Amino acid sequence: MVVWFTAVLSSIVISEIVENLILRDNSPSIPEAIDRLFADIANINRESMVEIQDAQVEEMAVNLWNWAVTKGVGLVISEEQKAKLRHVACKLVCMCGGSAASEEAIRRQILMNMKTGKGWVDVGNAVIADQFFQAAMTGLEQLYIKLMQRSSTEVHMTLQKIAVERDLFKVLSYQAEAACAQGDFQRASTCVLRCKDMLMRFPKMTRYLHILCYNFGVETHKQNKYEESSFWLSQSYDIGKMDKSSVGPEMLAKVLRLLATAYLDWGDKEYYDKALSAINLANKEHLNPAGLFLKMKILLKSEIANEELLEAVTEIMHLDMSLDFYLNVAKLLMDHEREAVGFYFMKIICEHFKSSENIGKALLLHIDMLLQRKEELLAKEKIEEIILGHQTGRQLTTELVSCLHSILWKKAARCFEVQSYADALNWYYYSLRFYAADQTDLDLAKLRRNMASCYLHLKQLDKAKEAVIEAEQRDPRNIFTQFYVFKVAVLEGNSGRALRAITTLEKLLIPEDPEENGTLRDKESPVMLLSLAAQFALENGQQIVAGKALEYLARYSEDPQQVLTALKCLFRLVLPRVSQMPESESKKKEMNRLLTCLNTALLKLSQPFNGEASTSDSRANEAHWFRKIAWNLAVQCGRDPVTMREFFILSYKLSQFCPSDQVILIAQKTCLLMAAAVDLEQGRKASTASEQTKLLNRALEQIHKCKEIWNLLKKTGDFSSDPCETLLLLYEFEVKAKMNDPLLDSFLESVWELPHLESKTFETIASLAVEMPAHYPSIALKALKRALLLYKMKESIDVLKYSKCMHNLINLLVPDGVPSTELCPLEEVWGHFEDALSIIIRTEGYPEAEILWLMIKSWNTGIFMYGRRKYVSAEKWCGLALRFLDHLGSLKRSYETQVNILYSELVEALDRKKGSLFNEE
Repeated sequence: MVVWFTAVLSSIVISEIVENLILRDNSPSIPEAIDRLFADIANINRESMVEIQDAQVEEMAVNLWNWAVTKGVGLVISEEQKAKLRHVACKLVCMCGGSAASEEAIRRQILMNMKTGKGWVDVGNAVIADQFFQAAMTGLEQLYIKLMQRSSTEVHMTLQKIAVERDLFKVLSYQAEAACAQGDFQRASTCVLRCKDMLMRFPKMTRYLHILCYNFGVETHKQNKYEESSFWLSQSYDIGKMDKSSVGPEMLAKVLRLLATAYLDWGDKEYYDKALSAINLANKEHLNPAGLFLKMKILLKSEIANEELLEAVTEIMHLDMSLDFYLNVAKLLMDHEREAVGFYFMKIICEHFKSSENIGKALLLHIDMLLQRKEELLAKEKIEEIILGHQTGRQLTTELVSCLHSILWKKAARCFEVQSYADALNWYYYSLRFYAADQTDLDLAKLRRNMASCYLHLKQLDKAKEAVIEAEQRDPRNIFTQFYVFKVAVLEGNSGRALRAITTLEKLLIPEDPEENGTLRDKESPVMLLSLAAQFALENGQQIVAGKALEYLARYSEDPQQVLTALKCLFRLVLPRVSQMPESESKKKEMNRLLTCLNTALLKLSQPFNGEASTSDSRANEAHWFRKIAWNLAVQCGRDPVTMREFFILSYKLSQFCPSDQVILIAQKTCLLMAAAVDLEQGRKASTASEQTKLLNRALEQIHKCKEIWNLLKKTGDFSSDPCETLLLLYEFEVKAKMNDPLLDSFLESVWELPHLESKTFETIASLAVEMPAHYPSIALKALKRALLLYKMKESIDVLKYSKCMHNLINLLVPDGVPSTELCPLEEVWGHFEDALSIIIRTEGYPEAEILWLMIKSWNTGIFMYGRRKYVSAEKWCGLALRFLDHLGSLKRSYETQVNILYSELVEALDRKKGSLFNEE
């Protein structure tokens, strides 16, 4: 564990910290220890270390210094950490000796201060470095005084003086570096000029000071300090000239070229002459293409007359430079709009290098220059020359042929942009003449596509078709090839061919190999082609083809707004046709297609528009449009409830992007009700229990959502006549009953207390309670009782509905002529028959068939009792049957005789069994 410095350090602490640090070797905590040492050294002075002898302090400092040097070489510590360690070691050494220090100690301190300061400069901390350089200067003064005091002869004094001045030279050069790094030009220049004055005594330092000034010039030029840069570069040149044995002409020319550049970049015309003088001197020192090129830039900047410029370029033609150099000069002339000189110079170049194998490069540049300046006739002459040479043995290299194609295609493209399609074809024809008949270059397919595009614009369909056929033969898997195949087919009215082309185009958007055409998927061109294809088909009356293109566009575009626009256009095309189609497999397929498109619209509405979240208005408007489409399609699917449900659910989901006003809430409520109704119906028909459970759960989810919407909707107005709440109750009851929900009774507790429910609702609950797989007869009984009570409570009873409800109740209690005593006592069953008879007596219009049914039920119950030896009950129930018989209308005559005979026989049988009454419980 390192024991750190405190305000006052003891000899034990000093020893530990140096020893432990050195022993750590490659420990991860070394950087932390170094930083702590560096931070605490400022608090140490000699007085706080009185217990340690100077020799011990020096030994520790030297060990620390040497350790830093060793680890720095092995890259164990960084340069900054090494500078910090040197900083500490140097500070410790300088505490020893004081004014009585020996010459050896002073020399050591000078050396350590110089190296420490230079280390700080190298890591970018010139401010700290200055402290050490100043200490080194002080040490040199002390050393000089001591040396002068003990020098015995003049010769000895001179030698000692030279030794001190050599170190002084180094310190001054280091101080110049530090000053330059701090932007202190005045101090840096003063130091360098002092060094320059000392070069006569130290000629071997000439190259070092020359390079130092050059580096200063480079740095200040980068900082756009052109005045300072020119000073340093001038000094570098002057110093370099002092010893040409160590500084070669190439280096002097390099300095002068940068000096000329500094003058040129200064931007003031008064420095152009200096720039020209500097570059002339550079070229005199060492002729170099860079120097000649820079001279041309300076001449062009200084806006000399064309005659002088022509003289200058003619002069450099005698210097035997490379073709590339001369071509770069020609381009420079053209870039500065010295076209007359540039074209003349190009003629000289072409003539000079006419026998060169690289002459094609010059000819191509000449053609490019002519085309850029709209000298098309001259350019065509040059092209014809190249074609002739190419065909007679002077062929261009493959690289140059590619360059020529590029030049010609660019020119053709410019003509195409301004709708000069015939001119564009002319330039493409020049390019075509360089292709061999059997060549399979994919660029030839591209050329044919470009030509086909021109032909199409010129209404030359046959030639366009010919070009497209050739392009397809050479590059059938190219999306642009298929796009032109598509366009030609559309113009020919060949919708089948157009559909095949657009389908092929779509397949090319999904490469079989994920790495194949990888870059293509990142570009917008395929999607753009689909958009253009749809537009083109619409413009030419091919609606089916356009629909397919729009469908693919919506599938592959990543722009949500573009997708929605494409889908809206697609729906406008397809809906009128689909709505008129008869029910068939084809219509079902089209409906599924539209369902997919609406799902895509839903997905895109949830994504940002144009890189940002769309405004609520624009998103809501789009959602409104699509939700209405989904609704209308749902309505058209009356014979296909499953598909109808999907459209309603989509309409609901799309409506969630709209403001929740009353209209939207009503639409959402209806969509969810319809979807739940379909799921319930499908659940009733499910072939397996698992399928039924899945459908019922889905219905329940929609019921709960609908409840939330219904609660919101009720706050917006009066919906007392809306059956929604009743339907939701019935739907939820059906789900819970069929899923055998253990909480069904608690759910019904609140239902029984609802005041607004009608008889029909209770009858429906009763029916659902016993509909397989549900079996809750007690709930059905309770519901039917409620229904009958409500019927009787009305001022005018509806005997038809009452009779039907009574029928269901009695059928529940007396199934197959056998009373169900588990549901209720027989006396209560009797009471229901009596209620029915009471209504028959008091009202008119009770259905005769129902009276007959009640008569038969009561008679059969009597017979059942007779069989159970309950003779009194048997006579009672059969007597009830006779009472129902009295109220029959036209059917009474058919049943009266038969029932009376049966009843007489029953009475006789009962008389014979008089004792049976006592057997009855």
